[in-house]
Amino acid sequence: MKARKVHIISLGCPKNLVDSEVMAALLSKSGYCITLHEDKADVILINTCAFILPAKEESIDEILRIVECKKQDALHCTRLVVTGCLPQRYGRILEKELPEVDLFLGISEVPKIAKHLDSLCFNKHPGRRSIIGKPIFLMDAHCPRLITTPFFTAYLKIADGCSNRCSYCVIPEIRGKARSRPIDDILTEVERLVRGGVKELIITAQDTTAYGCDLKGKPTLNHLLQKLASIKDIHWLRLLYTHPAGLNDDTFKIIANEERICNYIDIPIQHMDDEILAAMNRRGGSNLIRKTMKQARDLIPDVALRTSIIVGFPGETHTKFNRLLSSIKEIRFDHLGVFAYSREEGTKAASCPDRISEKEKETRRQLVMEEQAVVSYDINQSLIGS
Repeated sequence: MKARKVHIISLGCPKNLVDSEVMAALLSKSGYCITLHEDKADVILINTCAFILPAKEESIDEILRIVECKKQDALHCTRLVVTGCLPQRYGRILEKELPEVDLFLGISEVPKIAKHLDSLCFNKHPGRRSIIGKPIFLMDAHCPRLITTPFFTAYLKIADGCSNRCSYCVIPEIRGKARSRPIDDILTEVERLVRGGVKELIITAQDTTAYGCDLKGKPTLNHLLQKLASIKDIHWLRLLYTHPAGLNDDTFKIIANEERICNYIDIPIQHMDDEILAAMNRRGGSNLIRKTMKQARDLIPDVALRTSIIVGFPGETHTKFNRLLSSIKEIRFDHLGVFAYSREEGTKAASCPDRISEKEKETRRQLVMEEQAVVSYDINQSLIGS
């Protein structure tokens, strides 16, 4: 029998991309052919994101696009499968609202993807259309991956889930509590990636600084960084998704002293007004954030700092927003991303009063980006000739 072709569309964050790569490899090992051409595929699998409204809209739009293409016979595809955060959060609702989708799978079905597709493609009565279990899956070194990034670079997912409970965030509900991979398991995967030609590892998790908090002996991110930096065939290590309250002098000293670790840190701060940070249930306040950024720059003089912030959180008065804007001028991040607050059902912040209009959120988002553009221009000007 001719191998069935599967086209995978991966939406959202790098952590989701790793899940897509695992599913692609598992399907390939089970006899399926992974194709880059959706018009040639027998099965289209969409691995979705759902942590804020724009991500949900992108996921739904992509599903509807494929559904419409199928209706117009623009695709060879006979089966449509939706996986990831969207079905994990809304599976039963989606089953009713999107009857054109053949199968919805939650995040814990990743290791069983081949079995589910076998049932869907080869059984006359494939069974349930929605399989959503508890979010407990955590990849390990035994999970194969079909790397989709350029051959020399790969994401390294060291943990899944989150236990921070920020008041605006649904990630703990979708992905579960923080679950860390043992260091030896991570190193085993890294050895395999190195054999495949990978030279750069981009370290990722929902909160990389929480790494090891759930493991016996409580190894830390610092321990892991030192182990990874000792692998001679890795040229670059890049650190994403850190929490300012989880970083310390030792982390910065390791980054400064280990030549394989890039002098680049992604530190989402979310805001700089203490009342807003408290309402967000963010650990630490504005003084801790300032201290952390100063420590980073004192100990790693040429460090590049990236952050992300949220504007339009309930209760963000003009005074509080201006405090955030002033902090951007003061701290001078090298790179900055900004999100308009998204009210997510099931979160503590969803019931907060004093909501900000969508129009005002967008105005504030634009003001932040304009301020950051000035900062970035000044930084870039200072680098000319260096």
